[in-house]
Amino acid sequence: MRFQIPQFIEVEDKIFGPFTFKQFVYLAGGVGIVFVLYRALPLLLSIFLIVPVVLFSLGLAFYKINDRPFILVVEASFKHFLRNKLYTWKKGAGTKKQTVVTHSTETSALVPHLSESKLKDISWSLDVHDSIYAGQEKRRPNDVE
Repeated sequence: MRFQIPQFIEVEDKIFGPFTFKQFVYLAGGVGIVFVLYRALPLLLSIFLIVPVVLFSLGLAFYKINDRPFILVVEASFKHFLRNKLYTWKKGAGTKKQTVVTHSTETSALVPHLSESKLKDISWSLDVHDSIYAGQEKRRPNDVE
């Protein structure tokens, strides 16, 4: 038994002529708002309000930013401007981090002692250990020279 696998699921269906349902709703809403503004206000004042409404409805219907619909950008900007923002900053003591250089007894490489975190110390020592032994052949414990 064969099943058909849906393809092109990211492309919206054209329902109203060359427009998708969302595009049609944005354009119809823009036309409705333009009609109300034209009938309710004097012509000179309505033109100043009609132009932004037309541009916004065209942007919602057709404009994409980074292959994402314009409505998502508008939604993100509203969330950014309407939400509370709390930025905190703590001034440090003004001392710089100091590194102490010690001489390792196992190898002849200089290993600075970093006191920030144990994980950084371990990763740094592994990097140094790998770079020291990278040029040498790997020897098995039972090999004799």
